Amino acid sequence: MSSHLIALLRTWYPQRDSTDWVLGTVYRTEGPSYRKAGAMMLFSADGQQLGMLSGGCLESDIHQQARRVMHSGRAATLTYDGSDEDDLSFQLGIGCGGTVYILLQPVHRANGYLELERVHRALEEFRTGYFYQFIPEQCGTVQTRFMDRDPVGQGSFRVRAQLVEEGADRWLCTGITPPPHLLIVGGGIDARPLAAIGHQLGWRISVWDPRPANARREYFPDADELLNMPVERLSEFVRSRNVSAAVLMSHNIVLDAAALSALHGEYGEYGESLGYLALLGPTNRRERVIAEAKIHRETSVHNLAGPAGLDFAADLPETIALSILAECQAVLNQGSGRSISGVLAHV
Repeated sequence: MSSHLIALLRTWYPQRDSTDWVLGTVYRTEGPSYRKAGAMMLFSADGQQLGMLSGGCLESDIHQQARRVMHSGRAATLTYDGSDEDDLSFQLGIGCGGTVYILLQPVHRANGYLELERVHRALEEFRTGYFYQFIPEQCGTVQTRFMDRDPVGQGSFRVRAQLVEEGADRWLCTGITPPPHLLIVGGGIDARPLAAIGHQLGWRISVWDPRPANARREYFPDADELLNMPVERLSEFVRSRNVSAAVLMSHNIVLDAAALSALHGEYGEYGESLGYLALLGPTNRRERVIAEAKIHRETSVHNLAGPAGLDFAADLPETIALSILAECQAVLNQGSGRSISGVLAHV
């Protein structure tokens, strides 16, 4: 199961009253850590653990602490110091060496489920917002609030969580954003791993292909939607369904060009929706598709990712899909796409 918050809430929601639950949240880190501030996890009285707060080494102990929160009905904070030989986290073999601060809060009808129902509904409706969690100085107060829109009102959206002060109180403010919605243009064989891996990441997947032999349910069992609408309606679909990325891979010049013509207005400097638009195939094919689409390059497709993907010697449909999804992830989240260690600089 994906560790995205929407996947956790989809599992929790139908069971919210059938057992006791505790929400665990990383609210602060110092030094290296596997998960960062804002990471959330749900623990149940019957042993379920939804999500991750570490690389798997702390969850068992956190669950024991969560059971105490279930019984007390009061919030609690935990600290795991991976650099302290006397700390439990060091004894558990945590290799990161940083310090992780975790907030545990009971989740039940009496406290409004910490407003997780509203968060769940917002994510399912492709809406963003801010989730505030009160950080108590000592065990006790449970308080959260969810804001549907940017309180600054400037249209900006902070995804990363941060601690904020309101008078003498501290709150963790976490940007809530739905997972990417990927539109795949073309339902051929090599589109299948792109859809499957994207689904495994927790992304919403839509596949468009008007050809009857392609984009069939038996080929794309995990796709959220299979589309065969007229190509002219793709732009409307992108806007209405908050599509954040599109990959053109129909292996047909005319189809890819028609889709590019329909979608290019949603992308680029003045694009309303798409943060990533990619075209499969070599550079000379890109030129043919652009020419067929009759688009002015300098105004519309200067940032078209074509050839699509990061360069890591992908040569199979699965590795090509991984390459494309990695580039898409980097673009949507403003990552560099570079090797973290720098090892590729020596290759």
